[in-house]
Amino acid sequence: MRQTGGHGQYGHVIIHMEPGEHGTGVVVTNKVVGGNIPKEFIKPVENGLREAAATGVLAGFPLIDLKVDIIDGSYHPVDSSEMAFKIAASMAFKEAARKAGMILLEPIMKVDVTVPEENMGDIIGDVTSRRGNIVEINANTQVGFNRLDAQVPLAELFGYATAIRSLSRGRASYSMEPSHFERVPKQIQDKVVTEKK
Repeated sequence: MRQTGGHGQYGHVIIHMEPGEHGTGVVVTNKVVGGNIPKEFIKPVENGLREAAATGVLAGFPLIDLKVDIIDGSYHPVDSSEMAFKIAASMAFKEAARKAGMILLEPIMKVDVTVPEENMGDIIGDVTSRRGNIVEINANTQVGFNRLDAQVPLAELFGYATAIRSLSRGRASYSMEPSHFERVPKQIQDKVVTEKK
């Protein structure tokens, strides 16, 4: 509760938060029974939750694929307002996220490399040094060439065009496209969070 001058700002929101299915985004559901939070304040609560998810709690990165249920709350007939409930929802979200122990995710790219057979070992070594995982190797897709399919964190692919050209004397080619998100290793997450402060 906040009070300024003679008029206070009162909004009380109780939420439940859990991971959502991959690709669902932030799903907010109103599960308030009765009139503990009047209907005119539900939309501001939803907006407060979505805005808090967009600005995140871990180094300012947005939260994704999350289910948030509005469970309960309370209001004051004089001191409650849309803004008070929006702020209360944002504060509840940030507190719940901190208690949950948020993790940082990073984009993983699907990388396909067509490489001369004699350079395959160098390319595999380079991919693994970039925290990449080899998914499949197809031999002789073209005469004298192999195809390597891998998944590599986007953060590790800066300068990849130059590296692959150097390792294959300009004979390899590659393509990449977004695949999914994965948890950032703890030591890298700690470094990113420290740099963002």
